[in-house]
Amino acid sequence: MQKIKATSPEAQSADLVSANIEQLKKLFPELLTESTNGVAVNVDVLKALVGDKTATDADEKYGLNWHGKRRARQLALTPSTGTLRPCPDESVDWDSTQNLMIEGDNLEVLKLLQKSYAGKVKLIYIDPPYNTGKDFVYPDNFQDNIKNYLDLTGQTEGGIKISSNTDASGRFHTEWLNMVFPRLKLARNLMTDDGLIFVSCDDSEVCNLRQLMQEVFGEENLVAQLIWKKSYGGGAKSKHVVTLHEYILCFAKNKDEVGRLELPPDPAARRYYKLIDSKHGIRGPYRLQPLSTNSNDTRENLRYSLPFDGEDVWPEKQWQWEKSRALEALSKDELVFTKKNDGWTVNYKQYLRDEDGVERGAKPFSLLEGPYTQTGTSEFAALLGDAKLFPFPKPRDLVGHLIQYANPANDFIFMDFFAGSGSSVDALLRLNSEDGGTRRFIAVQLPEPTDRSDFPVISEITRARIRKVGEELRNLSPTILQDVGFRALKLDYSNIRAWNPKPTDLAQSVIDYQDNLLEGRTESDILYELLLKLGLDLCVPIATRQLAGITLHAVGGGVLMACLAPTIDSTEVEALATGIIAWRKELAPAGDTTCVFRDSAFADDIAKTNLTAILEQHGIQNVRSL
Repeated sequence: MQKIKATSPEAQSADLVSANIEQLKKLFPELLTESTNGVAVNVDVLKALVGDKTATDADEKYGLNWHGKRRARQLALTPSTGTLRPCPDESVDWDSTQNLMIEGDNLEVLKLLQKSYAGKVKLIYIDPPYNTGKDFVYPDNFQDNIKNYLDLTGQTEGGIKISSNTDASGRFHTEWLNMVFPRLKLARNLMTDDGLIFVSCDDSEVCNLRQLMQEVFGEENLVAQLIWKKSYGGGAKSKHVVTLHEYILCFAKNKDEVGRLELPPDPAARRYYKLIDSKHGIRGPYRLQPLSTNSNDTRENLRYSLPFDGEDVWPEKQWQWEKSRALEALSKDELVFTKKNDGWTVNYKQYLRDEDGVERGAKPFSLLEGPYTQTGTSEFAALLGDAKLFPFPKPRDLVGHLIQYANPANDFIFMDFFAGSGSSVDALLRLNSEDGGTRRFIAVQLPEPTDRSDFPVISEITRARIRKVGEELRNLSPTILQDVGFRALKLDYSNIRAWNPKPTDLAQSVIDYQDNLLEGRTESDILYELLLKLGLDLCVPIATRQLAGITLHAVGGGVLMACLAPTIDSTEVEALATGIIAWRKELAPAGDTTCVFRDSAFADDIAKTNLTAILEQHGIQNVRSL
């Protein structure tokens, strides 16, 4: 039985450096060499592979650079020493929900989610703190970010007061970029190949943010720089220009994998589709749209003749389509020619539905006029009764509009790791209610202290709003089957004790370390860390049985079976092993089963060896202890 220690791969978040090295090894094995520190990349071989002119370490090169960038990149690659502890009492519909509300530093949370959710998140929206010189800027600690997080949020004795850049700081941009950069790199790993990410920003950092996202996602994956008109007036305090807008940058993980972006069809637009074509029944009625355009920006590839009724029909200036597309439409009888005194008019049939029978929607515009900031404040006050509790939350319909970029998909995972007031979750739950979708959410929010006694930290505001939205939707439809719950989890140190001897009392340190788990942690705490570190969904079904008076957990239909009882006597081993084997056979998991036990629970090594042997004889080879 192999023991899982704090340094074991099963006890850590994803090792992104090792993963990158493995990818390089598969592509170019000659790149890797041995050094005094282990595996290393041979830069000379890299230059030989791509050419000396392609590989460069020159100071003068295009890109965004700032003090601390290298450290920020390394911070994203450093595995987390934390875990997420379950909080059923603060959750809604704990046993059935597929949603997550996580309290903690989003940098560490993103690291911890790498194994379970890599490549699974379809859509991300974040509204990070704007860089005004006064906003909280998430001061990360390279050596021990969990301790830093607990100190900053007042969860340890003598905690440090959270502070921000001051007006006298000359590092406004540097501090902000160091905060955003590693989080975006980790977020990209979680996205599906056709995933999209939206990031809200104002004028202070939009130029830097765009360059930064081009570096993380690739310049070719920029989808749009949206302009959101957030206010309909005001600006009496403005000295020069009244600013009425902000920006939302949209990038894809791989734009080639992203299909046509369409907002849901507008029912009111159906009245324009009145013409019937029996040859295209599945596509429904159509309307006529002009193929020609009066644009003065004439292009040669759009000026050509179309053959009809023995004539060559030319546009007055140019067609809207290239010739190959127009000829294809002509062959399908989708062009309509009308003779007029001064020549021909050509229209094309725009059908209500595409060739798969899916009703067409409208392409999004880069300019969004409203909903306004005042609307977001009113929505928040209507739910929680106090507009001053969270100033200037984003309007839910703004985020709802962005979520609908994934149309017609409505069964994906959505993520917001700067959840704030919970506007994005509010929007998602209401969309599900309207269209019957099953979109799931992962929301992450720092427990940043407030000056309020009723809501001492912001994450409590987030949870309260999600609860209120769920209650409102259920009151509107009492028989609703929609998932409006969430599993609440909180960031903390790993349950697995790290070897940290006291130089003044090594003997006692050895005795203390015999139990590999921290005191005060529950079976549920340990179980959820196993889900994280083994890469299982945190909303996976968990069944529980009593075997020989001992509690056994079966996760994901038997993929993981965990017995975390504090004691297992020698006389109980055979009955426990037999029960595990029978239950696994009943569950019939698709893959191998991993069995995990508490190492200190066994009365002696004989009991541990016997249990392992019985399980291995019946095909359970992955037996671990904590």
